[in-house]
Amino acid sequence: MNETLIHKWNLFYQDALTKTDPRTNNLPLVWNDPTPVLYLVTAYLLMVLTGKRIMSYLPEIKVPSWILFAYNFGLVLLSAYMFMEIVVGVYQSGYNYACGEINHKPEETRVTKALWWYFFSKAIEFLDTFWMIIRKRFNQVTFLHVFHHSTMLMIWWVVISWIPAGQAYFGAALNCVVHVFMYTYYAFSVIPSLKDKLWWKKYITTFQLVQFVITFTHTMNGIYLTMSGKCSFPMWGQILLSSYMVIMLVLFGNFYIHEYIKKTNDAKRRKNQTKDLNNNLIKEDKKKYFENNKQKAKKAD
Repeated sequence: MNETLIHKWNLFYQDALTKTDPRTNNLPLVWNDPTPVLYLVTAYLLMVLTGKRIMSYLPEIKVPSWILFAYNFGLVLLSAYMFMEIVVGVYQSGYNYACGEINHKPEETRVTKALWWYFFSKAIEFLDTFWMIIRKRFNQVTFLHVFHHSTMLMIWWVVISWIPAGQAYFGAALNCVVHVFMYTYYAFSVIPSLKDKLWWKKYITTFQLVQFVITFTHTMNGIYLTMSGKCSFPMWGQILLSSYMVIMLVLFGNFYIHEYIKKTNDAKRRKNQTKDLNNNLIKEDKKKYFENNKQKAKKAD
């Protein structure tokens, strides 16, 4: 029974690989083969699991501010570029904005190239986590953070392989706008003189939630039009996108509630500031505690 299911899945998989989009299936990291992406995601998860453990024995690695600024501002420029290319490509391709259909016009190549860059940027963004780990910002490496980074690359390998245009443009374009603001905040936050003057962090999370709602609504409208025979974009792609938007709404909504409404995350951060994975800082704090008590006792005498 199991062998039959495996055989059927293999036949389905091999057949599916013959139907990938020829405009993107040979581009870097796509290559009509998911193995490189799966290896990269596996390496990313291993970095998260082992990197935190290794860094718990080591002092924080001081990364120069200019490197972090250049990295984050580079992603600002890339996000702005991708957004402009998607918008211009969609306009030139004559899409129906309610439900964009893949039309294979020459102008649509601009959309597919921009979406490939969007897919590739998800691999670049793995460095977000790398900077957090080597700087020992372990409290930032949350389940939401790791899940979002790892799944986006895998999902977009599927998108860029089979549906790298049409309806796929909408969520990517909107996410690029969010990332312009988000990585601008990250870039400025590494400048000491500006760190305490940045007030829009809360609104970035709000913007992300609004983004998910808009993308979900747009996709559901596309599903309705497809079921009505007014749109030919593959239904499975729209179901994939709308399902992922629901997951993101739940996870980001939970983060927003705990970060800004209940403010329980602040308490957790304060608690975790006194320890690392091996309780090294707890031992140091105990040592300081006893030293302070001895000094108080001497003064009392």
